[in-house]
Amino acid sequence: MFVTIINDCRDENTMGRQATRAARLFGDGVAINTVGIGQNELEGAGNLIDMLDASDGENGVIMVNVAPRHGRGKKWPNGTPFGYFYYKNTIVIATIAEQCLSLVKKFGLTEDIKLTDIATVIDAMIGRRKLEKSLRNRIVHSQFRSYDYMPRLAKWIYDGEDIPHESYPMTNIPQVPKAVWWVDNFGNCKTTLLPEEIGHDAGKMLQTKAGGIICYDHLKDVPNGEPGLIIGSSGLDNKRFIEIVVQGASAAAKFHLKPGDEIF
Repeated sequence: MFVTIINDCRDENTMGRQATRAARLFGDGVAINTVGIGQNELEGAGNLIDMLDASDGENGVIMVNVAPRHGRGKKWPNGTPFGYFYYKNTIVIATIAEQCLSLVKKFGLTEDIKLTDIATVIDAMIGRRKLEKSLRNRIVHSQFRSYDYMPRLAKWIYDGEDIPHESYPMTNIPQVPKAVWWVDNFGNCKTTLLPEEIGHDAGKMLQTKAGGIICYDHLKDVPNGEPGLIIGSSGLDNKRFIEIVVQGASAAAKFHLKPGDEIF
């Protein structure tokens, strides 16, 4: 059994606390993995797809939190709500606002999200003696909900507790933009696009916002120092995302790209 935490609270202190709490709740023999992301929902969206691919839908939990309190986050009382769904045997818990679940929608992994209200769930668990009443206010009003609430919610779901929720249809989730969702340590830019969506064909040149770029099937085929649109390793099953690369250099630096930047 595994637990993977994808979170924009990514410094050593916050990731350490989350991992330790998950380990305490789920017990011995559980593999805890952490992925630190920025405050762009697309980073959460893409990493969620990659972790589902890595897990093969086996027994485990993936928790995704991208919940800024500034900008668009101001419309929620204390950050975007959490919802959950199942992918095969994997429980996915995620913040539901903006584009965090946009690639889940694109891949058609679920028709709806079980949307939770923190206070309602906490009161239900206190009533069932699954949680001490003295913890209520701390959890309900926490500024670190992915530490105080989300791992406890994950354990209750995993244990088969009936969680109070409302159905939140995926039609409420925005369509994913044609954009970069991740820049890796080599400067390769993973996009939300699949090969068939852009008419990817080896040797074909496509016009992008970064100019004309030639398509290649593999990274090894891109000439030294040249850019290319390749079929990358990220994705789910046989659906693999297009990447913008520069052979031997950083595509992100060359084209000034970052997560959220649209490509076409």
